[in-house]
Amino acid sequence: MSERENIDLRVNEETHIVSPKAEHTLLQVLRDELFLTGTKVGCNQGICGVCTVLRNGVPVRSCLTLARECEGDEITTIEGIATDGKLSEIQLAFIKVGAPQCGFCMSGMVLVATALLRDNPQPDHQTIREALSGYLCRCTGYVKIVEAIELVKEQAE
Repeated sequence: MSERENIDLRVNEETHIVSPKAEHTLLQVLRDELFLTGTKVGCNQGICGVCTVLRNGVPVRSCLTLARECEGDEITTIEGIATDGKLSEIQLAFIKVGAPQCGFCMSGMVLVATALLRDNPQPDHQTIREALSGYLCRCTGYVKIVEAIELVKEQAE
Protein backbone atom coordinates (compact mmCIF):
# COMPACT_ATOMS: atom_id res chain seq x y z
CA MET A 1 0.00 0.00 0.00
CA SER A 2 1.35 3.39 -0.98
CA GLU A 3 1.84 6.01 1.68
CA ARG A 4 -0.33 9.11 1.42
CA GLU A 5 0.70 12.60 2.42
CA ASN A 6 -1.25 15.80 2.03
CA ILE A 7 -0.16 18.16 -0.69
CA ASP A 8 -1.43 21.57 -1.76
CA LEU A 9 -2.57 21.38 -5.35
CA ARG A 10 -3.44 24.69 -7.00
CA VAL A 11 -6.04 24.11 -9.69
CA ASN A 12 -7.93 26.83 -11.54
CA GLU A 13 -6.70 29.46 -9.08
CA GLU A 14 -7.93 27.53 -6.02
CA THR A 15 -5.78 25.59 -3.59
CA HIS A 16 -6.95 22.09 -2.73
CA ILE A 17 -5.48 19.83 -0.09
CA VAL A 18 -5.34 16.31 -1.51
CA SER A 19 -3.74 13.05 -0.39
CA PRO A 20 -2.80 11.14 -3.51
CA LYS A 21 -0.85 7.92 -3.42
CA ALA A 22 2.70 8.35 -4.71
CA GLU A 23 1.78 6.71 -8.02
CA HIS A 24 -1.41 8.71 -8.63
CA THR A 25 -1.36 10.84 -11.73
CA LEU A 26 -2.63 14.36 -11.97
CA LEU A 27 -5.42 13.00 -14.19
CA GLN A 28 -6.58 10.65 -11.44
CA VAL A 29 -6.57 13.37 -8.81
CA LEU A 30 -8.37 15.90 -11.02
CA ARG A 31 -11.13 13.47 -11.92
CA ASP A 32 -11.44 11.25 -8.84
CA GLU A 33 -10.66 13.62 -5.98
CA LEU A 34 -11.52 17.07 -7.32
CA PHE A 35 -14.30 15.88 -9.65
CA LEU A 36 -13.03 18.01 -12.53
CA THR A 37 -14.20 15.67 -15.26
CA GLY A 38 -13.58 18.02 -18.18
CA THR A 39 -10.12 16.49 -18.33
CA LYS A 40 -10.79 13.24 -20.17
CA VAL A 41 -9.21 9.80 -19.90
CA GLY A 42 -8.04 8.62 -23.29
CA CYS A 43 -5.15 6.31 -24.02
CA ASN A 44 -3.58 6.76 -20.56
CA GLN A 45 -0.19 6.57 -22.29
CA GLY A 46 0.40 10.21 -23.26
CA ILE A 47 -0.32 9.67 -26.94
CA CYS A 48 -3.80 11.06 -27.64
CA GLY A 49 -3.71 14.35 -25.72
CA VAL A 50 -7.28 14.30 -24.42
CA CYS A 51 -5.99 14.57 -20.85
CA THR A 52 -4.07 17.79 -21.55
CA VAL A 53 -4.04 20.48 -18.88
CA LEU A 54 -1.89 23.56 -18.47
CA ARG A 55 0.88 23.30 -15.88
CA ASN A 56 2.28 26.76 -15.25
CA GLY A 57 0.80 27.70 -18.61
CA VAL A 58 2.42 24.86 -20.55
CA PRO A 59 0.33 22.01 -22.02
CA VAL A 60 1.11 18.67 -20.34
CA ARG A 61 -0.38 15.20 -20.45
CA SER A 62 -1.98 14.76 -17.05
CA CYS A 63 -1.98 10.97 -17.46
CA LEU A 64 1.84 11.01 -17.41
CA THR A 65 2.26 13.62 -14.69
CA LEU A 66 2.41 12.52 -11.08
CA ALA A 67 0.13 14.63 -8.89
CA ARG A 68 2.83 15.03 -6.24
CA GLU A 69 5.14 16.64 -8.81
CA CYS A 70 2.63 19.46 -9.25
CA GLU A 71 2.69 20.82 -5.73
CA GLY A 72 3.36 24.54 -6.00
CA ASP A 73 2.45 24.68 -9.68
CA GLU A 74 -0.58 26.36 -11.22
CA ILE A 75 -2.77 23.80 -12.97
CA THR A 76 -5.48 24.97 -15.37
CA THR A 77 -8.15 22.61 -16.60
CA ILE A 78 -10.91 23.28 -19.10
CA GLU A 79 -13.12 24.26 -16.16
CA GLY A 80 -10.70 27.12 -15.41
CA ILE A 81 -10.63 28.69 -18.87
CA ALA A 82 -13.91 30.60 -18.55
CA THR A 83 -13.80 33.87 -16.62
CA ASP A 84 -16.69 35.00 -14.43
CA GLY A 85 -18.95 32.47 -16.11
CA LYS A 86 -18.09 33.71 -19.60
CA LEU A 87 -16.47 31.38 -22.09
CA SER A 88 -13.02 32.33 -23.34
CA GLU A 89 -12.51 33.65 -26.86
CA ILE A 90 -11.15 30.31 -28.02
CA GLN A 91 -14.09 28.41 -26.51
CA LEU A 92 -16.51 30.75 -28.27
CA ALA A 93 -14.61 30.38 -31.55
CA PHE A 94 -14.72 26.56 -31.30
CA ILE A 95 -18.50 26.80 -30.91
CA LYS A 96 -18.94 29.42 -33.64
CA VAL A 97 -17.15 27.39 -36.32
CA GLY A 98 -18.60 24.07 -35.18
CA ALA A 99 -15.29 22.51 -34.16
CA PRO A 100 -16.64 20.09 -31.54
CA GLN A 101 -18.05 16.92 -32.98
CA CYS A 102 -18.23 14.36 -30.19
CA GLY A 103 -16.37 16.77 -27.89
CA PHE A 104 -14.15 14.13 -26.30
CA CYS A 105 -10.84 15.71 -27.32
CA MET A 106 -12.03 19.31 -27.21
CA SER A 107 -10.89 20.17 -23.69
CA GLY A 108 -7.30 19.25 -24.56
CA MET A 109 -7.53 21.07 -27.89
CA VAL A 110 -8.91 24.22 -26.26
CA LEU A 111 -6.12 24.21 -23.70
CA VAL A 112 -3.36 23.75 -26.27
CA ALA A 113 -4.94 26.50 -28.40
CA THR A 114 -5.11 28.76 -25.35
CA ALA A 115 -1.39 28.28 -24.68
CA LEU A 116 -0.52 28.72 -28.35
CA LEU A 117 -2.42 32.00 -28.70
CA ARG A 118 -1.07 33.32 -25.41
CA ASP A 119 2.52 32.69 -26.54
CA ASN A 120 1.97 33.56 -30.20
CA PRO A 121 -1.14 35.71 -30.83
CA GLN A 122 -0.56 35.60 -34.60
CA PRO A 123 0.43 32.02 -35.46
CA ASP A 124 0.53 31.09 -39.13
CA HIS A 125 -1.38 28.08 -40.46
CA GLN A 126 1.65 25.78 -40.22
CA THR A 127 2.36 26.78 -36.60
CA ILE A 128 -1.24 26.03 -35.66
CA ARG A 129 -1.08 22.61 -37.34
CA GLU A 130 2.19 21.84 -35.57
CA ALA A 131 0.73 22.83 -32.19
CA LEU A 132 -2.15 20.41 -32.78
CA SER A 133 0.02 17.62 -34.17
CA GLY A 134 0.26 15.78 -30.87
CA TYR A 135 -3.50 15.52 -30.40
CA LEU A 136 -5.73 12.85 -31.84
CA CYS A 137 -9.20 13.76 -33.01
CA ARG A 138 -11.09 11.10 -34.91
CA CYS A 139 -14.12 13.24 -35.72
CA THR A 140 -13.13 16.53 -37.29
CA GLY A 141 -10.00 16.16 -39.36
CA TYR A 142 -8.78 19.34 -37.59
CA VAL A 143 -10.15 21.72 -40.24
CA LYS A 144 -12.70 23.35 -37.93
CA ILE A 145 -10.26 23.37 -35.02
CA VAL A 146 -7.70 25.25 -37.10
CA GLU A 147 -10.48 27.61 -38.28
CA ALA A 148 -11.39 28.37 -34.67
CA ILE A 149 -7.81 29.25 -33.77
CA GLU A 150 -7.48 31.39 -36.90
CA LEU A 151 -10.73 33.16 -36.03
CA VAL A 152 -9.35 34.20 -32.63
CA LYS A 153 -6.11 35.25 -34.33
CA GLU A 154 -8.07 37.44 -36.79
CA GLN A 155 -10.10 39.02 -34.00
CA ALA A 156 -6.85 40.00 -32.26
CA GLU A 157 -5.45 41.77 -35.33
